[in-house]
Amino acid sequence: MENFNWKKLQNGSDIRGVALAGIPGEDVNLTTEIISRLGKAFATWLGEKIGKNVSELTISVGRDSRISGPDLMQSVMVGMSELGCKINDFEMASTPAMFMSTIAPELNCNGAIMLTASHLPFNRNGLKFFTDRGGLDKKDIADILVLAERNDFVNASQTGAISKYDFISVYAAGLVKKVRESVRHPEHFEQPLKGLKIVLDAGNGAGGFYGDRVLKPLGADTTGSQFLDPDGTFPNHIPNPENKEAMAAICQAVLENKADFGIIFDTDVDRGAAVDSSGKELNRNRLIALISAIVLQEHPDSTVVTDSITSDGLTQFIEGELKGKHHRFKRGYKNVINESMRLNQEGEESWLAIETSGHGAMKENHFLDDGAYLVTKLLIELAKSKLAGKSLSYLISNLQEPKESKEFRLKIGVDNFKEYGNTVIEKLQEFAATREGWQIVPNNYEGVRVSCQSPEEKGWFLLRLSLHDPVIPLNIESNVSGGVQKIASQLLEFFPTFESLDLSPLETM
Repeated sequence: MENFNWKKLQNGSDIRGVALAGIPGEDVNLTTEIISRLGKAFATWLGEKIGKNVSELTISVGRDSRISGPDLMQSVMVGMSELGCKINDFEMASTPAMFMSTIAPELNCNGAIMLTASHLPFNRNGLKFFTDRGGLDKKDIADILVLAERNDFVNASQTGAISKYDFISVYAAGLVKKVRESVRHPEHFEQPLKGLKIVLDAGNGAGGFYGDRVLKPLGADTTGSQFLDPDGTFPNHIPNPENKEAMAAICQAVLENKADFGIIFDTDVDRGAAVDSSGKELNRNRLIALISAIVLQEHPDSTVVTDSITSDGLTQFIEGELKGKHHRFKRGYKNVINESMRLNQEGEESWLAIETSGHGAMKENHFLDDGAYLVTKLLIELAKSKLAGKSLSYLISNLQEPKESKEFRLKIGVDNFKEYGNTVIEKLQEFAATREGWQIVPNNYEGVRVSCQSPEEKGWFLLRLSLHDPVIPLNIESNVSGGVQKIASQLLEFFPTFESLDLSPLETM
């Protein structure tokens, strides 16, 4: 433990590591001992933050379906109980439910921990931390890691109690209530989804509860739902709405079962996506457009904050069709959420912060990125649409989608990749300024975004530095066939001057 690299466990505002051996080149760095110290560090940090003795704290703990989850969770709980903390053992839970436990009056809970590594492979695991103010920020995680490394913890004279609590049912009941009271079905108040066939795909993650505890009580026919049983080997597909195989699976299930709607969650249910009755994906720009249409019906003229890679067509839809305001910001769901919160604090009304990855947070729901809540809002509109004799997708019928869209991830082959990447971005701005038909987009908060308006291109590209990896992602979209290739070919006149960039993704397209 003397030379252990604690900083390597930080992944932005989360902690992630390798929990299981067996993958070449991936050494285990998230052991039961390490995670016990992380739990103690969080409890110590939390006590200092809220001015309480650690032995006075109540902390809730839950996990997703990963194989390493039970052992690691036990170690976290025992470690904190040794400091005198009272522990609520939620067993299988979702990340949003863990936050909600901190504001549930019946629990009197000071903080919460979720063991998850989101959509990462089965051998990984991690920790997400919450207080009643939401998820922790990067600095908080860094401070917790410092405490874990010091290991100056003193066990209490009396061990804190560990008690099992079925909070996921409480959380689900809140979603059921939300649908009933929002739809107010004139004939089936208790079952406003009666007559609708809704297929759920949980990807063998933690989201299977949504079928039995939300959809069925609301009257939905869930025949054809799949991969609801937790299985940390993820044998069917990666639980990730951004994964092509995962989306293909739920689209196929909707079509095969002639369903009215399809739902898919990621492993810990902080992200979700959907499929309409025709088998068309409702994710990325479409998902943002759909939830924006719903939010702007409820809160006209407000601002929708998204990440930087959303399309021009989405901007036109939000601002032209919905009469709202579209504010692009930096990638990273915490960045997007914090920016929306900042706008509200400064007097600019913003009710929605959402990334193309499916992380969607709403002001009405504590700015919590909650996939189940996001999907629940769609279900409410689905039920209302049926009562009005319309389809849900009519809300985004005027969304202009690009003809072509592609992301290229260009690896940087130097140690100081951030400095190198920023140099590439700076020089690209100079290059773009010399190209006919190219215009640098103003008010861009990361990298460089360029509008390409020649007849052969009619699109845009964004080059930015990855948040954590030695990679420069390049996103290109075009409204004409062959436009992506045309824009890429012009960029290939620029990139070869940077010898440490791997251009193979561009050269082989």
